[in-house]
This record gives sequence, C-alpha cells and structure tokens, in this order.
Amino acid sequence: MPRWFYQLASPKWFYDFTGALLPWFSAAAILLLIVGLVWGLVFAPSDYQQGNSFRIIYIHVPSSILAQSCYMLMAVAGAIGLIWKMKIAHVVAGACAPIGASIAVMSLATGAIWGKPTWGAWWVWDARLTAMLVLLFLYIGVIALNSAFTNIASADKATAVLSLVGLVNIPIIKYSVEWWNTLHQPATFTVTEKPAMPPEMWMPLLVMVLGFYCFFAVVLMSRARIDVLQREKRSDWVKKVIENY
Repeated sequence: MPRWFYQLASPKWFYDFTGALLPWFSAAAILLLIVGLVWGLVFAPSDYQQGNSFRIIYIHVPSSILAQSCYMLMAVAGAIGLIWKMKIAHVVAGACAPIGASIAVMSLATGAIWGKPTWGAWWVWDARLTAMLVLLFLYIGVIALNSAFTNIASADKATAVLSLVGLVNIPIIKYSVEWWNTLHQPATFTVTEKPAMPPEMWMPLLVMVLGFYCFFAVVLMSRARIDVLQREKRSDWVKKVIENY
C-alpha cells in the first residue's frame, strides 16, 4: 500500500491535509459552478425539441451522477474501515450519507420538474426513477442506522455493511435504460462514447459536473473534519486546535 494510505489512518494528518485542500477546492467549486451555470443557462443554445426546459439538465445530470458517486465512495470507505480498521474511513463514510441524501433529493426534484413538460407528469414509476428513489431510501437507512447506535464502533460496522449491500442498486440505476423499456432517456454523455449533444451544450454540462464534484469535496472534508474533532476530542492536538479558535 502507498504511504499516503497509511497516513490517512492518522486523524491529525487527515485534519491538517484536508485543511490545506479546502481553500483550493472551495475556489474551484465557486469558479466552476458560476461559469457552468452562466454558460449553460444563458449562452448554450436551446434544444430543438424541448426548448429552454432542457436547461435543467445542468443541475439534474450533475446531481444524479454525484448521488451515485457519493454512494460508491461511502461503500468503499466503509469496506476500507471494515478491512483495515481505519477510523478515518468510517468518518468519510459517515460524512457521505447526509450529503448523498441531499444530492439524491435534488436529482429527484429536478427530474420531476423536467419530467412535467417532457412526459406530462411529475412522476412515473420508471425503472431509473424508481432506482434513484431506492438510492435515497438507502441513504436515509444508513443515516437512521448510524443514529440508532450509541456505540460509535458498532454504528460504523453496521452502516458499512448496509452501504455494501446497497451497492447492488448502482448498476441498476446505470443500466436500467438499457435493460428495460423506460421513458427516461439514455445517458447524456459517457467516457467511452461521443456525446449525443453538440459541444456548445455538453461542455457547460461537463463544467457543472466538475463543479459539483469540487463542491462535494468541500462539504465532505468540512463534515469529516468536524467528525474527527468530535471523535478525538480527548487528544492533545484537538485541544490545541480548539484553543486556537
């Protein structure tokens, strides 16, 4: 394993390292989100079929992608915590759950707003929509399970197991439009295929996706740093941090 992997096991190193990264990711998130929103909402051309209603894609698609990525990170962090007994991994997994739930709500809400003019209904029991709703329930389940335990170690183990079990829903979300005949359109763009949209439409979308990831990193690191301080509150270095404030 690389050296940085074992350094992550140190709460103090993690706290200091993420503290150094926060300003950079914050600046990148602000810049990318402003550029992406202005580019997509003002300068990108309207869709020839959906008109200007398609512009919600610049919120819906990044939130949908991030909601799934956040869950995968939560599950991977939980697995690392179970296998290598790393408290920091459990901290990251715990920080992911409320963020992922919020992003999943955003994905479902913007999807409903987009679906009304497109399908004529706010909600249909489409395969991908239903799988995204299941993803939200999984996030809520992890949050509730974590709150149900008074012992931190037990809560970490239980939520990690639930996160890993829920991973089966991720490929269902991704491939639902291919496995079943659904109303939801196929992926807007993928890493391996040429985007179906013209560059002036998908480039601001890519900027928004990067902006969402940077914003997620900022919120994740901020929540994780607070959790580290709470878990290590009896450590001398935490007392010094509190004194400096």
